Amino acid sequence: MKLLIAVDLSESTEKIVKKAEDIASRLSAGVWLLHVVHPEPADFYIGGRKPESDGFEMDPQSYRDSLAKRYHGEHRQLQEIADRFRKTGIDTTALLVEGDTVETILKEASKLDVDMIIAGSHGRGAMYQLLVGSSSEGVLQKSARPVLVIPTHDRT
Repeated sequence: MKLLIAVDLSESTEKIVKKAEDIASRLSAGVWLLHVVHPEPADFYIGGRKPESDGFEMDPQSYRDSLAKRYHGEHRQLQEIADRFRKTGIDTTALLVEGDTVETILKEASKLDVDMIIAGSHGRGAMYQLLVGSSSEGVLQKSARPVLVIPTHDRT
């Protein structure tokens, strides 16, 4: 069995990881741990430059350096989770991929031919869902593969 576990590296990640680790262990599954990153492409900014913010404008090189630092930190966090899985005997590969969250999760699941996608649900309110949407909901609606959504909120 092959599992794709999508994590956003938020405070909810630990709950998703614990449950997914238990499932992967019980099923003797191989795991792909996926974190999708969202850059702020310069193309979205007038003239290819980030707009001024509080009188400060970041030059393109500083912006790239800042983005590289952020990606490096997220990659390190992802590798720490993957190492944790490996220490329990679960064959795990960490993937940090740039793109739209829902589309990237579905694309990677297809490319890797996984048997199931595991994602978390933050359980945000109806207004948030209406305005912003939900990655797990998007994956559920568009996936041809089984999807397990792990609730990470504390509501009962």
